[in-house]
Amino acid sequence: MAENVIVVGGGIVGTSTAYYLAKMGIHVTLIEAQDIAAGTSGACDRAIMLQSKAPGPMLQLGLHGARIYETLEDELEADLEYRRGGGMILIETEEEMTAIRELVERQRQAGLDIALLSGEQARELQPGLGAHLLGTTWWAGDAEVNPLKVCFAMAQAAQRAGAAIRMGSKVTALLSERGRVVGVEAEGKRTYADAVVVALGVWTPLLLRTIGVELPIVPRKGQILVSERVPAFVSHNILSGAYIAAKHRKDGGKEEAQNPAGVGLSLGQTGSGSLLIGGSREFVGFDLSTTPQVIRAIGQSAVRLFPKMAGMRVIRAFAGLRPYTPDGRPVIGPVEEWPGLYVAAGHEGDGIALGPATGRIMANLAIGRPAGCDVAPFALSRFTQ
Repeated sequence: MAENVIVVGGGIVGTSTAYYLAKMGIHVTLIEAQDIAAGTSGACDRAIMLQSKAPGPMLQLGLHGARIYETLEDELEADLEYRRGGGMILIETEEEMTAIRELVERQRQAGLDIALLSGEQARELQPGLGAHLLGTTWWAGDAEVNPLKVCFAMAQAAQRAGAAIRMGSKVTALLSERGRVVGVEAEGKRTYADAVVVALGVWTPLLLRTIGVELPIVPRKGQILVSERVPAFVSHNILSGAYIAAKHRKDGGKEEAQNPAGVGLSLGQTGSGSLLIGGSREFVGFDLSTTPQVIRAIGQSAVRLFPKMAGMRVIRAFAGLRPYTPDGRPVIGPVEEWPGLYVAAGHEGDGIALGPATGRIMANLAIGRPAGCDVAPFALSRFTQ
C-alpha cells in the first residue's frame, strides 16, 4: 500500500484528493503552480445540478457527490454556502420539449423524481420567467455551493490532517524508474513518492505528454457575466434547454452552425446578491479572453428568459476553461502502462458537483484500496484500446 502520495493540482479534485488521503493517515504533498482554485475551479458557477447529468455512470457519480455535500460543511468545519434549493431546466421550443421530456423519463427511471411543469406552474414557482416559456423541469434535490470555499476548506482540512501544500511550484516533469512513475520535478526540485495523482484539469495532457501518454482532454471555454448586487431574484439553479443542448453537443452539426459559441443560460445568485449569468461553450484553445459578441449573446439569452433582467447592470465578465472529453465523461483512475501514476481530470462543467466524490475515489485508488464505486466507465483505456 502506498504510504506517500503526491497530488498535482490545487483545484477541487486535487484538494479533495489530498484531504481524503491525509484523513486516512497517508503522507501527502499537494503541489500547485499558482494558488488554490486559481484555474477552472475558481472560474465557474455554483451549481450541484444532477438534472444535467446523463443517466448512467455520470449520474451515479453525481449522486455519490451529492451525498458527500450533504454533510461536508460539518465534516470540514467550514461554511461552504451549501444550499439545497432545487433546480429548473427552461423549455422554450417544441423541439426542446421533446428532448427534455425524453431526458426526464430516463432520469425518472434512474431514480430522480423530476417533474415537468407548465409555463404557468413554472412562473408561480420562479417569478420573472418569460411568458413565452412552454414549461420547465423541477427537482428539489439540486443544490449549490461556493466552489472557492470548498477548495480552500479542503486544502485547510488536509493541512490540519498533516498534508504538505506547495503553492507557486509548477510541475514540469514526471519522474520514472524501471517503468514506474516515482515522483515529480517542480521548479528544479525533485520530490519522490509511492504514487502520483495528476489533477490538472485542462493542463493534464501537457504533463502526461512528457512521458508519452496521450489524454484526449481539450479546453472548452465558458464566459460568465456578474451582475450588480440585487435583491433575491432566483431561488433555484436555472439552466436553459439550449444550455443542455450545448453541453452534450460534439463538434459540428446543425446546432453548432446556429450557435457557434454554444450559448445557453445558466443562472444563479451569490450570497452577496450578485447574479452569475452564463454561459458559453467554445473550442478556442487556452484563450481566456472575454469577447463582446459572446457577452452580448449571453445577456440577450438572459433577458429573453427573464425580461426583468433588462435593467440590471453587468459589473464584470470572466472566462474559465472546462476540460472536455469526447464522450463527456472524465478520466478517473490509474494509467495502466505507468504503474504509480493516476489521473483525475476531464470533468468539463461538472467538476464542482463531482469533485469531492472524485477525490475520495482517487484517494482509495492511489493507496491500493477499492475505489468504492465502479470506475471502469471512466478508465483512460477506453480511449487507447
